[in-house]
Amino acid sequence: MNFQPVDNILITSSDHTPNTIQCISKSSFDDAFVALTTTQQQWVTNQDFKGKSNTLIRIPGDSSDAIWLGVGEADSVSIRNASAWASQQLPAGLYKYDDDFCQFEQAYGWALGQYEFDRYLEKKHVPNRLVISDEAMNELGNIINGLFLTRDLINTPTNDMGPEQLAEVAKELAIEYGANFSQVLDEELLDKGYRTIYAVGMAAENRPRLIELTWGNEDAPAVTLVGKGVCFDSGGLDIKPASSMRIMKKDMGGGAHTLGLASMIMANNLNVNLRVLVPAVENSISDNAFRPGDIIKTYKGTTVEIDNTDAEGRLILCDALALACEQPPELLIDFATLTGAARVAMGPDVVPYFTDDKKLAAELYQHSEKCHDPMWPMPLYKGYEKDLKSPVADMSNMGKGPFGGAITAGLFLKHFVDESVSWVHFDLYGWNSSKKPTCPEGGQSMAIHGVYNLLSDRYK
Repeated sequence: MNFQPVDNILITSSDHTPNTIQCISKSSFDDAFVALTTTQQQWVTNQDFKGKSNTLIRIPGDSSDAIWLGVGEADSVSIRNASAWASQQLPAGLYKYDDDFCQFEQAYGWALGQYEFDRYLEKKHVPNRLVISDEAMNELGNIINGLFLTRDLINTPTNDMGPEQLAEVAKELAIEYGANFSQVLDEELLDKGYRTIYAVGMAAENRPRLIELTWGNEDAPAVTLVGKGVCFDSGGLDIKPASSMRIMKKDMGGGAHTLGLASMIMANNLNVNLRVLVPAVENSISDNAFRPGDIIKTYKGTTVEIDNTDAEGRLILCDALALACEQPPELLIDFATLTGAARVAMGPDVVPYFTDDKKLAAELYQHSEKCHDPMWPMPLYKGYEKDLKSPVADMSNMGKGPFGGAITAGLFLKHFVDESVSWVHFDLYGWNSSKKPTCPEGGQSMAIHGVYNLLSDRYK
């Protein structure tokens, strides 16, 4: 799959002279101002520039113009956002910042601000490029590529990103990084006991499958990533309203995040024995679609009564999680666009995560703060387990009533994870509903930068 690599945006050298940008904060404005000529001071005063965030001014000079970018309080977030905004406001060209002041945040924001999904547009986006140091590129390049891969996969419509195509992307990553790729396809799923994956995807022409990728040293600590790959979710026979179905190409966002994070891990050669599992399906409507009231025997052997066919993500994940625990990893992480309840609780930007591992929960929050990649711990409250009971099967795939939906979904998944395994579940949105400096409307990468930093600290 072709996606926009970061080296089209960030470069380490050029034969051309770049335009220079100077970051001006509210506190540094006075010192910068007094160093100007009287004519330049009058120009800045007339433009009412004082270093406020997301403001730009070009100051005429004898040999070349100076570009000042206002960064407000000059914290990491304001610098990142201002750099992203500036990359969109400045005319097409080549730029650099005048010093190493928060170079990582400057480059990070610039790259995110230049992301565009233009695969289906006749007029392609020509990015503004930024010259950065080799050190900054080494630290940043593979992270940005993973974030862009995640966004591109979510943004690609299902007619070009169904289960088959998602498997092809995983195969391409395996080839690129020397990993092993395999998949269990269609009725093979039944032969191997992955009945819930098959049940959710059996009504679609693009056949269901379980994608697997393995990489790394077998003697290294085992890390397994599991991602929900519902490439389109109609809701099944419990069909969604049109307004809710409109962006359901994003329902494979968990799988996209898993592959994006895997690319960061492999590109930066972390010392892990990596395993990636992505159950990939379309939840479609046909005469053979699974139904409310059906009872399905999972890979673990637990029987599940289908209360609602629109609670399909947890069904495909439960088989993959049970499989993952047959070779217990040191760390098991799953990503899923799982519940609307998580959005009600946290809104679109903050990703709730669920784990009984208190040390892991604390480390994730620390890295979230460090990376400004917002996530928040939520409880796996055992008192809600009773809501998953069924009178005719071991479990129901839905909780009872309108409350605590994200927690009951997490509790459903927990049933399929061995207690000895350190496991965390991310319930993410994967979408940006309105344009922001660091992301246009559309697919959004969430939490994986923070998770990658945790993995890097543990296993680099």
